[in-house]
Parts: sequence; structure tokens; C-alpha cells
Amino acid sequence: MAEEKISIEDVKTSNGEAHQANPTIANGLGDHKRSEPESRGQKLKRFAMANLLVILTVSAVIGGVFIGLGVRSAGLSRTQVLYFGFPGELLIRLLKMIIIPLVVCSLVSGAASLDPKALGKLGGWAMLFFLVTTLIASAIGVIMAFIIQPGSSDGQKISNLNQDDIKVPEAKEVIDSFLDLIRNIFPSNLVAAAFQSYATGYKIKNMTSSTNLTTFTVEKTPVGKEVDGMNILGLIVFAMAFGVALRKLGEEGEILIKFFNSFNEATMVLVSWIMWYAPLGIMFLVAAKIVEMEDVGLLFASLGKYIACCVIGHAIHGLLVLPLIYFVITRKNPYTFLLGLVTALATAFGTSSSSATLPLMMKCVEENNGVSKHISRFILPIGATVNMDGAACFQCVAAVFIAQLNGIPLNFVQVITILVTATASSVGAAGIPAGGVLTLAIILESIGLPTNDLSLILAVDWLVDRTCTVINVEGDAYGAGLLQYFVDRTSSKEGAELNKVRVEEEDPAFRPESSPLIEKEGNLELEEVAGPKPCEKESVM
Repeated sequence: MAEEKISIEDVKTSNGEAHQANPTIANGLGDHKRSEPESRGQKLKRFAMANLLVILTVSAVIGGVFIGLGVRSAGLSRTQVLYFGFPGELLIRLLKMIIIPLVVCSLVSGAASLDPKALGKLGGWAMLFFLVTTLIASAIGVIMAFIIQPGSSDGQKISNLNQDDIKVPEAKEVIDSFLDLIRNIFPSNLVAAAFQSYATGYKIKNMTSSTNLTTFTVEKTPVGKEVDGMNILGLIVFAMAFGVALRKLGEEGEILIKFFNSFNEATMVLVSWIMWYAPLGIMFLVAAKIVEMEDVGLLFASLGKYIACCVIGHAIHGLLVLPLIYFVITRKNPYTFLLGLVTALATAFGTSSSSATLPLMMKCVEENNGVSKHISRFILPIGATVNMDGAACFQCVAAVFIAQLNGIPLNFVQVITILVTATASSVGAAGIPAGGVLTLAIILESIGLPTNDLSLILAVDWLVDRTCTVINVEGDAYGAGLLQYFVDRTSSKEGAELNKVRVEEEDPAFRPESSPLIEKEGNLELEEVAGPKPCEKESVM
């Protein structure tokens, strides 16, 4: 026994366990004193270095506002303002350059790495989350518009606004808008889909009929045409289908899957480089936009209630509703999650494009919030196209605002129509600046409101669209976080079940106490006593 004790002590000493009572010896510090705790200055420095990009981005937004207000007094010409905003234009070009390789490669590799059943489940949960949050955002928009009444008393002030420069988009029939959406899901040319999408226009035909009295009838015929603007929806559907097809190929598809994975990783390296240019670009984007504005005082005096209504609606949805949904399902702090998205949200505010923010959002969600690459690169490109919470909220406010402006009371059926149409049309809204205004025309047509007042919405869209984009990308990120929680919970349940099965198999109650070594020794003893056995018996071991 004494020998055994000594050997155990030796083992402990060799593993360093004997020194646990004196950790300084175990760490190799000997008699040296423990390192002193960090001073406040060192803690601040460490925090600043860890969150440098976030601090720079937020400072850029604030700095851009002050620079813009300062430069306004210089009275720059249109050309000079264009030159002044060049660094911001460069940022948008860099982000747009990276969208197609990022979306296509991330969705191909994401769809190929997931089991088709898991893909269906994840897609189903994501679509349910996006649908519910968009409906809630629409409801908040309608409720806020009825409470604040943005269009009830501002009619006189609004008439003072100069609306000559503003180009109102052509109104489209509701059915044509939805048919265009389906056509864009299946692009006829993948290369063209990278920079063009399908849109229906109208051709007016004069039909004459000769009777006793000559009558003229006018027929409006829909005519399809390709318009400038990336068909991101078509690319997403193709990339997902292609990824599933590669998985079906098995070993033959492995090479191509590896190619897309490598392409995806290389793209994310490029994104990390672009991120360090983002603060400078955002600062000049915000500053140039403030310099561009003609009469800020009149704009806010006439449309201040409408702007407030949209911004308050977005704040309620982004700071209360989405975090509450996340907390109820995951029981985790939603504001810690939100803090990890600050860089992407500031970029969304600066660029006002959810597609352009997509690369940075992927980076933030993966690095700061622990969402796996498979989930973020599968769900975020879909969310950037399908999930438009901010746009749905703003469209509902705008529809009620235009109704109040024209003195048209809205009944219950019309309000429900606004909610449903805003939720459905936000799916096809382009992830570009002012994309939501194009789909607003569909809502106005569906409830019989005049579309000529859209020029008022466009007058302040530069501001409202920024908060819209922030809420859109925030909703995408929370969707990715919830899917990660769902996957973790499912895998932990499966793991627990497997462990339970293994424990039952290895339970000594179900198996006699035996060891191969003991059996071997016992067999050798028997062989010595009983003599050699037949070959068949010897080959048991």
C-alpha cells in the first residue's frame, strides 16, 4: 500500500496537481509576486482596442452630421457637393462589388452543407419569423399613424413644399407587381440577373369603333421590360437550388462545394478589409446628404409629424419588439446581441441599403454573436431580400398619412388590406435606397388612394429610409440568432439521447463483469490444464 501511495503522489507531482495549493509554483512564477490588477487607463485602452471599429463607425456618423451642418454654410454648388461626397460613393461601390460573389457563394455552400430536411426546417422557421415580425411592424405603423395623425393638420404647410424636382414612380396594378415578383424568382438569364430585373410597364392603345357615333376606347396593355437593378431574388433561388443539387451528387460534387467554400472565405477576407474603410465612407455619406438638403426647416415643419411617426414606430419595433421576441425564446440578453451589431447598423444608416450592409452584417453576427457560418451565410442573404420590417412599418404610416392628407377615412377592411399588402409587397422590395417607395405605390393602388402624393414621401425618404434599413438588417440578425439557438437546442437534445443510449449499453447491470484480459488469462490457465483445444475454439478471441 505504501508503494501505491508513493506512486500516486509521483503521478500527481508529474501532472502538476500537487502544486494546486500554491498556484504561483504551478504557473512557474516561483516566489514572484502576482501581477498587479489593471489600472482604469489600461482597462479603457484594452476596451478601446477591442471595439475600435465600433467606436470609429459611431464617431463617423456623429462627425458626419456636424461636418454636414458646417459645410452647408459654405454654399457649395451641385458639382462641388458631388465631389464632396465622393469617399461615401466609393464605399457603396465597394460594398455593391462584393454582394454577388458573397450571396451566390454563401448560399451555394450553405445549402450544400445542410441536409435537405434541416434546410427545409431552417427555411420554414426563418420564413415564419420574418412573416410574424413584418406583420407586427405593419401593425405598429398603422397604430402610430392613427395615434399621431401626421396628415391631419399639416395640409397648409405641405402645400409650400417645392415638389417639381421629384420624380414619382409609375403606378402598377397589384396583380402585375406580384407576377413580376414570380418572374424575377426564375430569371431567364443568370448573367443579366446580376444587374437587371424584370418590370412591367404599360402601353396605351387607342381603339376606335365606327358606329353612328364614333367612340374612342383606350386600352392599357402591360408590356414587360428589363430595368436596371440587381435581381437578387432570382440569384438567391438559383444558388439555393444549385447547392442542394451539388449535395445530391455526393462525391462528384465535393470539388465544386470546396471551390465555393474557398471563394466564400476569400470574399469574407475582402469584407474585413472594406470594414476598415467604412467609417470614412459613412462620415462623407451622411455629411453630403445633409449638405444636399435645400430647406431643412420647412421640410421638418411640414412633414415633421410624419417623420416622427416613422422614427418612433421603428424605435418601438427595433428596441422593444425584436429584443422581446429574442428574449422570450432564448432567455438571453437581447441588448448584448444588439451591441455586437453596432458597426453593421451604423453602416446600414450610412448607406441606406440592406444589400450593401449584408457583408458587414455577416462579419458582425459570426464574430461578435457566435452564429455559425452555415446559418449566417444561409439566412442573412435571404433576410436581406425577404425580411423588410422597417419598410413595412414606413409603408403603413405613409399609406395612412396620404389618406389623412386627402381627407379619406379608412374603414376596417382597408386597414387590413394595408397590413396584408404591406407585408406581402415588402418581400419583393429591392434592397436598395428608396426601394420601399416603389412598393408603396402597390399599397396605395390596392385601397384606391392617389399616387401623386408619393412626391411628399420621396422628399423625406433620404432620412426615413435610413431608419428603415437599420430595422431591416436588425431583424435579419435576430432571425439568425434565433435559428442558431434552435439548431443548438436540437443538437443538444439529440446528443443527450445518444448519451443516454450509450450509458444504457455500458450499464454494468446489463453486462457481466468481465474484461478481455481476464478472459484471456482464464483461457490460458484452462488450456494448460485441459490441453489444446480445436482451432475453432481458439479463434474466439
